[in-house]
Amino acid sequence: MTSVRLRLLILALLPLVVLMPLLLWLAVSRWAANYDNLLIANVESDLRIAEQYLAQIMTTTGDGVEGLASSTTFKDAAGLSRAKFEAFLENKRAELGLDFLYYLPRGAAQHAGTKWPVIGAAINGPGATEIDIFSGGDLVAVDEDLALRARLPLIETEAAVPTDRNIEDRGMVVHTATGVSVPGRIGVLVGGILLNRNLDFIDTINALVYHSEGTESGDRQGTATLFLEDVRVSTNVRLFEGERALGTRVSAVVRHAVLDEGQTWLNRAFVVNDWYISGYLPLIDSMGHRVGMLYVGYLEAPFIAAKRGAYVLIFAAFAAVLALTIPLFLRLAGGIFSPLERMTQTMKRVEDGQLDARIGAVSAKDEIGEVAAHLDELLDQVQERDQALRSWADELNTRVEDRTKELRETNEKLEATYQQLVMSEKLASIGEITAGVAHEINNPVAVIQGNVDVIRETLADAADPVATELALIDQQISRINAIVGKLLQFARPGDYGVFAEQVDVACVLDDCLVLVDYVLSKGDIKVEIERSDAPLVSINTGELQQVIINLVVNAVQAMDNKGKLTLTVGKSMRDGRIGTALVVSDTGPGVDTGRINTVFDPFYTTKLGEGTGLGLSVSQTLIAQADGLISVRNKAEGGAEFSVWLPEAQDDQEAA
Repeated sequence: MTSVRLRLLILALLPLVVLMPLLLWLAVSRWAANYDNLLIANVESDLRIAEQYLAQIMTTTGDGVEGLASSTTFKDAAGLSRAKFEAFLENKRAELGLDFLYYLPRGAAQHAGTKWPVIGAAINGPGATEIDIFSGGDLVAVDEDLALRARLPLIETEAAVPTDRNIEDRGMVVHTATGVSVPGRIGVLVGGILLNRNLDFIDTINALVYHSEGTESGDRQGTATLFLEDVRVSTNVRLFEGERALGTRVSAVVRHAVLDEGQTWLNRAFVVNDWYISGYLPLIDSMGHRVGMLYVGYLEAPFIAAKRGAYVLIFAAFAAVLALTIPLFLRLAGGIFSPLERMTQTMKRVEDGQLDARIGAVSAKDEIGEVAAHLDELLDQVQERDQALRSWADELNTRVEDRTKELRETNEKLEATYQQLVMSEKLASIGEITAGVAHEINNPVAVIQGNVDVIRETLADAADPVATELALIDQQISRINAIVGKLLQFARPGDYGVFAEQVDVACVLDDCLVLVDYVLSKGDIKVEIERSDAPLVSINTGELQQVIINLVVNAVQAMDNKGKLTLTVGKSMRDGRIGTALVVSDTGPGVDTGRINTVFDPFYTTKLGEGTGLGLSVSQTLIAQADGLISVRNKAEGGAEFSVWLPEAQDDQEAA
């Protein structure tokens, strides 16, 4: 429970200590976001300037070549010899600031046009100017010096896409072509500027963007770069002091966004060895492919430092305000907190059982003092009433305890009587049913037995071929009589005796399989029997048959007449005693784990409307009478496993 002082402090200081910093943080965060957006807007503007300058270079290059092709000087030079014409073109190349300029006859131009769309467009139409990527071989074919200038060793760069290449020998070219149709010169005039190592081009962009008129030099530490795919082929980014970072590569994140997805990157990015507010623009060649990037950006560190300084200043000022305000507030509030804390302490002592605790006189003469005095009066009344209630409660508790004890004893007697009545009623019903079943079964059995005897007497020696079958009928009639007797024995166990004999469990199992063959054969049941030497046990053969048949039939029904039934007989030790174990396991769903401890209870069944639920209960009773044990478990691989263990038969039992 929080104190009154704490709650009042929270109530008073929450707006100042929590809400104000939260609002301040939201305001600073909004300012920081706007500040970041302004930085991004600046770099976007810078990127547009660089893009416009590149577009201007392309336009100027195209216009220069097109103007040359349509000039009178070109028409005059068209009739010159080849050597003089090439010398004329070389002079014009230097005047126009081009890296190459050459003339292609119409046939050669048509062939070249299949590779370069700008040449193909100039054959039958207006001139075209695009950015194209020349392979090392293409550059050598134009000028070997250009091929050497374009060649760059690749420098391993952190966070770049892994590559096996060591050299970048391709060239990024501003490629222009225009049609020529003067007497003697029907074809295409082709020119271009190699942008690899074109430091004038990239430094001009940097000067335009970061040192334009009205901006002090050094206000923003900016850089500009031209990428051929992800390789810096022209840049003023410094790798070391005084050395440009040519041959370094852009990060994999930027490459994916700009070259793979065609986005314009406007965000912070790590450039060689520092973070920059960066803009990357994808460059498209004449075939519509993204072949490179134009980059401008400025160092992020000065702006981060400025933001950090603003944060420190704002929150330091707020902390100073708190340091001056909170002590003053606590001093003024002390006169209220002290009496309230005394009330709280007094109430705590009363809660702990010290009913004579009182607040006493307080110095405050305001409403708090009146509340303290009134509270002491109320505590006096509470103490008096508590004493009276305690005496009444002691007497009432004594009466309740006596009455509760009587009710508990009565309930226990009623519960025991109820259980006895339920079991008596069930057993009485079973007794009546058993008597009727025994009468109804014994009559047809007697008729069958009589007719079998008549068959023997009538056929005499002619009955020998079916003697085995007749003997089997006799045996089963005896078994029916035994089963009826066992049913009566379950209903009235005191009226019957049990006669044990030494039995080979494996032999009894074989007999039982013959009797239940009809159950196994009507389904898809695979039976697997495993036998090993086992001692004889002492039990009535009919009783053991009844147990085995019940377990086998239950297993078949559990598998829904389809599965594998495994029967194992062998020697087993239990509690230091030698005996024989019979294990019956199936591949059915197993026993419900919540009911596995009740499967041997009378009337328990999972086949409602089909059985009485006495089979396993009777089996448990018969095995227990033979000093044995029957148990059940669920196998890990699925299915139920019933185990019957019987102790080894003793010679003194046989003699008895």
